[in-house]
Amino acid sequence: MSLPEQAADGPVLCWREGAIAHLRFNRPQALNAIDLDTADGLLQACERIAGDPAVRVVWLSGAGRAFMAGGDLAAMKPDPVTICTALIARVHASLRVLARLDAPVIASVHGAVAGGGLGIVLGGADLILAADNTRFAVAYPLIGASCDCATSWSLPRIVGLHRALELALLGDPVDAAEAQRLGLCNRVVPAADLDTEARALAERLASGPTRAYGRLRRLIRTSLENSFDAQLDAETAGFSESAATEDFREGIDAFLGKRKPVFHGR
Repeated sequence: MSLPEQAADGPVLCWREGAIAHLRFNRPQALNAIDLDTADGLLQACERIAGDPAVRVVWLSGAGRAFMAGGDLAAMKPDPVTICTALIARVHASLRVLARLDAPVIASVHGAVAGGGLGIVLGGADLILAADNTRFAVAYPLIGASCDCATSWSLPRIVGLHRALELALLGDPVDAAEAQRLGLCNRVVPAADLDTEARALAERLASGPTRAYGRLRRLIRTSLENSFDAQLDAETAGFSESAATEDFREGIDAFLGKRKPVFHGR
């Protein structure tokens, strides 16, 4: 299964540009708030990305004035329990697919990154670039809800227990500079430069050793659940698997030949 080279219309756009898979939320009139159609589109897009061997990096973004303002509350209102349960199941399945990829996932965010949008970014992306106009918020208590989208997993790992509780319980937004200080994003760039900077990062990762990236991201993401001995065993297995790849042989040849390696993701 390969991704199209151009995006079709829908609440989630997904297409491949060379080795870069684009995954873009596309409900700008609703600040990309998630409804069931968006959750379905996200899961379908993630599964298509996972099935395309040509993908070497995933670029997550949002159309319009915001990355994502959270869940679509108007869409939830008719039957909150049924709709929210179905919606969360689809988003959580999407995050599981992204976590299993070899291809690194980057996110370029702007405007509002709130509720489920924050969870998707923190749980799904390895590297996060934020425009200087971005505001991050957990936001769930504002609607009388606890969190979803892996927020309770990601947040304390990134900012620590008590700061995570402060952000979650109070729900106060933080600006891009404070978000970077807390570790909620890797870099802050001028809004006008966001796409350019994200593209440069995507192209850099797309030219890297994709299979090694996959092992690295899984090792780091699972490290806090493992004992020291178990993590050493996992590192041994991962390095041995990497050593069997074409990219590893190319890396050695390039180092010994004092040249830049040319990786093919194999």
